[in-house]
This record gives sequence, structure tokens and C-alpha cells, in this order.
Amino acid sequence: MTAILEHANLCVSDPDRTAAWMEKIFGWRLRWQGPAINGGYSVHVGNKDSYIALYAPARPLADPSPPYSAKGALNHIALIVEDLDRAETAVKEAGFTPMNHGDYEPGRRFYFRDENLVEYELVQYD
Repeated sequence: MTAILEHANLCVSDPDRTAAWMEKIFGWRLRWQGPAINGGYSVHVGNKDSYIALYAPARPLADPSPPYSAKGALNHIALIVEDLDRAETAVKEAGFTPMNHGDYEPGRRFYFRDENLVEYELVQYD
């Protein structure tokens, strides 16, 4: 039996704003939005099979722990793209800075951080 990731849930400061850039960069669509646990608000953005739930609590968010330093912390999210160069252009147009480019077997990749300091890895396999 193989498990398939259905969704991940991230705390963000503005779910609508994050979903908007995800739609542009990743080609995703809005799946659902509405009230969520503890008086918060969520937006689900992704494709027909999987998505990311973007959650904003009713109270302001605390600062994140530095990546790779806390138990249970999210270090980055990796996504496969069809055209890495086109994806990098979209990342720049969204106001984010690509970094840590790598070209090694089995594919090319780069990373960027969004306004919530979440790190994304975009990879294209040849």
C-alpha cells in the first residue's frame, strides 16, 4: 500500500493573498474557503487530487522558529514543475527571490521564501 499526500495545512498571515500567488506560480485553483477552527479562516488551493490549506487564526501569528531547528517544524515544501525557467520567472514576478539553484541528477531546482517565510523548492525532472 502506498500513501498519497492529500493536503498540508500552513499558518499564514493572509490566506487569500497567499492563494493568489500560488494560483499564478503553481497553476493551482481555489478549492474552498471559509471559517475554520478556533475562529480562524482557511483557503484551500491546489488541484483536483491535493491541496494546501492556508489557515489564519483569529489572533496574530507568532514568529516562526528558524528552519531546521525545532521538532515538528516545516523546513520546506517541494513541488515538481514542468518548466523550471518559466516557474522562476513567475516567482520573480510575484516579488520573491529565487536562491540556492542546483543542477544535479535527477533534475534542476531552486528555492524561494514567501512573505510568511515558508521555503519552497521547485524542481524539474528531465
